[in-house]
Parts: sequence; structure tokens; C-alpha cells
Amino acid sequence: MLLNDKKTAAHIRAFASAGKLEVIYCDNHILVLNKPAGILIQRDKTGDSSLIEYAKAYIKDKYNKPGNVYLGLVHRLDRPVSGVVVFARTSKAASRLSNQFKERTTGKIYTAIVEGEIPAEGDWLDSVARRGVTSYIAEDGEGRPADLHFSRLIYKDGFSLVRIRLGTGRHHQIRIQFSSRGYPIVGDFRYGSGLKFGDRAIALHSSLLKITHPTTKEEMTFRAKPAEIWHNYFTEI
Repeated sequence: MLLNDKKTAAHIRAFASAGKLEVIYCDNHILVLNKPAGILIQRDKTGDSSLIEYAKAYIKDKYNKPGNVYLGLVHRLDRPVSGVVVFARTSKAASRLSNQFKERTTGKIYTAIVEGEIPAEGDWLDSVARRGVTSYIAEDGEGRPADLHFSRLIYKDGFSLVRIRLGTGRHHQIRIQFSSRGYPIVGDFRYGSGLKFGDRAIALHSSLLKITHPTTKEEMTFRAKPAEIWHNYFTEI
């Protein structure tokens, strides 16, 4: 599909105006959304419509903006992952937010459902390397350091609900660190799960994102709840 395809443009506008975008926060500088699982952040070679296009259509309609709408992409979530995403509404905000993610001054907490009974809590430090579209745990001296802290919230019927605090943000880091230890994320066929979890989705959700506002310098924390399908595993979510 082409970006100027009329049918595609109409679909994007309809999606954005039908209340399918969960807007967490919006001002003149940033837009924060709860990304649904299965949607691309940015259009790729598949040609599928993306979250940034939906978000631009939302801004255009809400504020009656003429012409093109600017939104800066400052971080990413994998297509099958859901949760908090922030976009910049100005180039200055984009630059400042990008630096925060690069310098790791943001705070990120994820929630996941993994197969098996994971330990009550722990800290993992690995070397993670990337090969094409997948990542793997590398030998010493190869790859880049990847660290996280996790705590098990609930264990029930062969599944663990886990809270994860990221120290680094490597490609597929959470997915490969859990899978390599025998706890694949539910629905993550690429990294060892044999269970389906919705449409193009895995049970990994960005539940909290902490940033410094790019202009006011205020520390801001944004939270998002996962989709209803999560209640099939844990009603307590």
C-alpha cells in the first residue's frame, strides 16, 4: 500500500476517529498512547498501516490541523507487544526525548505472562547479539550487555505473571532473556512458546513509562493496562 492510497488513508482516519486509539496524555509537545498488540509502530515492507499513522490522523482530526502532521518517533515497541508509547509533537521535543532514551534516563516497567514457574525475583545480566530479525544470548566478548530485574507477581496453572524493570533496551531483550532460561513469553513463537495469544500478539506489555517532559522538565509517569485477553490467565490483573 502507498501512503497516499485513498483507501488506506480512509482506513487510518476511520480507525483513529472510532475511539480505537487509547490516548493516555496529549499536550502541544507530546502524545502518549496505549499501543495495541499486533500493530506496527512504523510502516515496514509489509505495507500494513502503523500506529504513527493512526496517531497523526487522530491529531489532525482532533485539532483540525491542515496539511501534514508532525510526530517524532523516539522509541519503539515490537509489533506483538502492547503498552505505553510516547511520540513527540515537535522536532525540539523529539530531540530531547530521544536523548533521554539514548542516555537511559527514562524508566520502563513491563508486565509479562511466561510459561512455567519462574523464581520469585532475580537480576539477569547477559550479552545479547542480533542476527537479522532475531536476537540471541551471546558468548563472552560478543554482543552487548543486557540487564533487567524481575519479580513474580502470581503463579497459577503453569503460568507466571511477571513484573520487569529494564536496565537496558536491547533488541528483543526481554523475550530472549526469559526464553533462554526456559520461560518463554506466552504467544512468542519466535522464542519458544507453543501457545497462541491473540492476533499477532505476545503476552508482553509496557505497563509504565517515566520521562522528563521535554519543555516543562516535569517528571511524568504514564501507565497503561493490558488487553482483556490477559484476564484469561489472571483475573487479578
